[in-house]
Amino acid sequence: MNTPEFSLPLRVYIEDTDAGGIVYYVNYLKFMERARTEFMRQLGFDKTFIFNKELMFVVKDVAVNYRTPARLDDELEATACIAKLGGANIVMRQEVRRDRQVLAAGDVTIVCVDQATLKPRKMPPAMLDVLRAQGET
Repeated sequence: MNTPEFSLPLRVYIEDTDAGGIVYYVNYLKFMERARTEFMRQLGFDKTFIFNKELMFVVKDVAVNYRTPARLDDELEATACIAKLGGANIVMRQEVRRDRQVLAAGDVTIVCVDQATLKPRKMPPAMLDVLRAQGET
């Protein structure tokens, strides 16, 4: 599918780093989470929309390749685009970059679940339409 890329600017703060001033590996996942959240918000699917539809999105699978470290005070961007879309799941292709250099890249599979049962469920048709339209140019 590969939709247009969404990009979120970020800065590395002391809380993101280890004692050596290098970004701790798990924080790349946090940066990616922020990009996914803002991407969905830009499309009109903020937390209010999601909770009003009695659904949640949960991470099912993450595969990340760490290439080179970010450091304290770096300006970064976290990106997100839809690589694959199913009725109840989305695979997001994501990167964290400094300038054009990819620091970490991976795919994150997210599944739509019912809030009450936590069992997979189809996304609302209007949501699927908007997500599918991201791939059309």
